[in-house]
Amino acid sequence: MRLRSILCLSFTMLVRALPPDLPVPPAEAIRTASGLAYQVTLVGRDGAHPAAKDFVRVHFTGWDAEGKTFANTRTDGEGLYLNMERIMPGMRESLVSMTVDERRRLWIPESLAFAGAKGRPAGAVVMDLELLEILPTPSQAPADVAAPGPEAQVLRSGVAFKILKPGTGQTHPTRASWVSVHYTGWTTDGKLFDTSIPKGASVSLQLKDTIEGWVEGLQLMVAGERRRFWIPEKRAYRGQAGKPTGMLVFDVELVSFYN
Repeated sequence: MRLRSILCLSFTMLVRALPPDLPVPPAEAIRTASGLAYQVTLVGRDGAHPAAKDFVRVHFTGWDAEGKTFANTRTDGEGLYLNMERIMPGMRESLVSMTVDERRRLWIPESLAFAGAKGRPAGAVVMDLELLEILPTPSQAPADVAAPGPEAQVLRSGVAFKILKPGTGQTHPTRASWVSVHYTGWTTDGKLFDTSIPKGASVSLQLKDTIEGWVEGLQLMVAGERRRFWIPEKRAYRGQAGKPTGMLVFDVELVSFYN
């Protein structure tokens, strides 16, 4: 619902004037055979480009043909996770040649935007797009899913972890904290059983209501951090009916938290 509210906003939200130099791409803009035009406004890091089945985390602001803002992910701060296979064609065409931290201004013709879909902005759109991160599809289990490697740290409880992305915060959540997280869970044979990534936005929950492996592990994290956890069954679902059994592997990103 949150993703839909951002991508399918009514014109009563986030209205602001389109800068006067944006309706027509400047002469120095790069034009592609499809009709897309773009300018690189910030060069990204050297590295990989998103593949067709990847997920990407992005920030974007979009203006419709009348100069009204129809989307602005920066109002929420965290960026959206999007499936490359399911985004508008103009965004996808640009993203496949972008690298992390790159920013572009896009002039997207209607045929590559919402193509007249009901309830969506009509006509061409202009978008400021930033690529924050590239992730493989959650169904692709990590190479070390079967067991923690020698670089992992093991807690006295048997929970093991390694840091995938450092955070920027200074404080840690407590058992009573409400946390906003992105997560993906696999069994040790590589089967995906749950993920928040296709929802786009993070999931909020009270830490004490989650499995004990999460309660223990997330209290060690700071905002912005992502860790991979190997959680033994006794700290996971304890054989609960309808839940995955055995050791479970979770990639968890702590987006934010409050007490």
